[in-house]
Amino acid sequence: MKEKKKDWVDWLKTIIITVLIVIFIRLFIAVPIVVDGPSMLPTLENNDRLIVNKFRLLIGEPDRFDVVVFHATAKRDYIKRVIGLPGDKIAYKDDQLYVNGKAVAESFIDEQIANDESKYTTNFSLEDIPGNMETVPEGHVFVLGDNRPNSTDSRHLGVIPIDDIVGIASWTYWPLNEFGKVN
Repeated sequence: MKEKKKDWVDWLKTIIITVLIVIFIRLFIAVPIVVDGPSMLPTLENNDRLIVNKFRLLIGEPDRFDVVVFHATAKRDYIKRVIGLPGDKIAYKDDQLYVNGKAVAESFIDEQIANDESKYTTNFSLEDIPGNMETVPEGHVFVLGDNRPNSTDSRHLGVIPIDDIVGIASWTYWPLNEFGKVN
């Protein structure tokens, strides 16, 4: 009888420890996310499954061109690419990104720009977006979807508080043929 009770207690301990480890990982290290919508095409497709790295935000801020997940509303998270960092002056002219007055290449959308007969990204500057500012303020980032003609991003939402960022998209794990690092 004591043997059965000991087995039961051992199983209970194992289950509790496992649950605590899973909770710790989800709270501080990584979380699975499902892509909802076409705004990050061609990089990410609708229903792709990602691992979002939360830990990296505990030790630093996102870098330019990181793909991030952030709270867009109380009930919805968006996935977009960081284009502007705090202090940056951002502008777009004739499908060319300018950061602090210098042209910056965006290799992740080169093919889309080449195949688009009109402008892939409409011309704008930070002064044209909600908030009417000259530079990205401290504690914020400017984000765009890779599918510029079909993306609700900083052009509509304004700059995004870094505190609203859930994590940085690190790996695609589904579908299996797309398994790999998010670029």
